[in-house]
Amino acid sequence: MNRLAVLMGDNPGAVHAELKEQKPVPVSRPDLTVGIPADVLRQRPDIRRAERQLAAQTARVGVATAEMYPKINLTGSIGFESLTLDNLITPGSRTYSFGPRITWPIFKAGSIRSNIEVQSALQEQYLIQYETAVLNALEEVENALMAYMEEQNRRQSLSDAKRAASLAANLAQDQYKAGLTDFTNVLDAQRALLSFEDQLIQNEENIISNLIRLYKALGGGWTSLSPVDINPGSNK
Repeated sequence: MNRLAVLMGDNPGAVHAELKEQKPVPVSRPDLTVGIPADVLRQRPDIRRAERQLAAQTARVGVATAEMYPKINLTGSIGFESLTLDNLITPGSRTYSFGPRITWPIFKAGSIRSNIEVQSALQEQYLIQYETAVLNALEEVENALMAYMEEQNRRQSLSDAKRAASLAANLAQDQYKAGLTDFTNVLDAQRALLSFEDQLIQNEENIISNLIRLYKALGGGWTSLSPVDINPGSNK
């Protein structure tokens, strides 16, 4: 609980009271993962870091390339040369000194080109790192989605099996009361029912765990798209 508090940006002990009360496992909606915008992946810290590194390196390539061109600087000053109040406002007392200064590192062209090649190679590396980060993120999201949906489908099967086992247990109990079967059949039916109930509880826990895994893979929450937004034939 202390670790959870720290992860939430609170002091240790901040969530003790909230987590002290025991509550049932929350149940998620089956359609919760429908229409997740792809751009939500940019919430992930690793993708944001790779993206910023690529942008910074791209800027460095531009800086290195700019060294190939001549630079023109305007130097000079505007002032008054008169030190007496009498001549302070006369046109001749003003001074101007201007002169453009042009520098062109033409003799450093080899080193500049080498630097451009180095910066371009680093840019390519950062691009590969960015693409790798996105692909890894997509893999984690896909795995989390598949695990989540498989457990959702399994919950429906387990719910159907639990209802059938409950009917079988009631029928075995009625048959035992009527003297049509021994108590062993009743125990077997109840054991099967308890097994499906236990599997269903475990399934609900897996669903929530996989949903948390999906949130982590996406770097946070998201707002699902409407069916119109994800319709391939839509103009949106």
